[in-house]
Amino acid sequence: MVQHPPRLTLVLGGARSGKSAYAEGLVMACPRPWLYLATAEVWDDEMAARIDLHRARRSDGWHTRDVPVALPEAIAAARGPVLVDCLTLWLTNLILAEADVAASGERLAGACAEAVGPVVLVSNEVGLGIVPDNALARRFRDEAGRLHQRMAALADRVVLTVAGLPLTVKPQPPTGTATA
Repeated sequence: MVQHPPRLTLVLGGARSGKSAYAEGLVMACPRPWLYLATAEVWDDEMAARIDLHRARRSDGWHTRDVPVALPEAIAAARGPVLVDCLTLWLTNLILAEADVAASGERLAGACAEAVGPVVLVSNEVGLGIVPDNALARRFRDEAGRLHQRMAALADRVVLTVAGLPLTVKPQPPTGTATA
């Protein structure tokens, strides 16, 4: 029996780790309609092809909204289960728009905490590699790490996907169990 996801789940992983497919499965355990909040922007033909593959893989029942920057507002307006794919692309869009990343992260956390239905956030774990060679890439890596920590602290469940395998990093506490 597939269980509904908790109120907030954060799914992290590297490129092609299986994080999006895993996250979609979590949301599809909920009643329809499912809302897919896509943060990617099409910058070139290769990115357009990636987006097309993601859309083609999804079954009927998904409503997709493109929200490259207005992610907190889209989550706040949602009335059912939500999948966000992905936070690192959203972060990229914020940085390129010279937006206040910290304030945007706070708005995201607030929207997730107040969401009507379950929210599943997908993001790329970018902090496991070498130190980037330029200031912008280092800023992105650092901002992603801070955003992941903020959302992981708020999340009921955190999952790291590796080679298609979901590894639970933060389980949802059982009902009625005290935690230290």
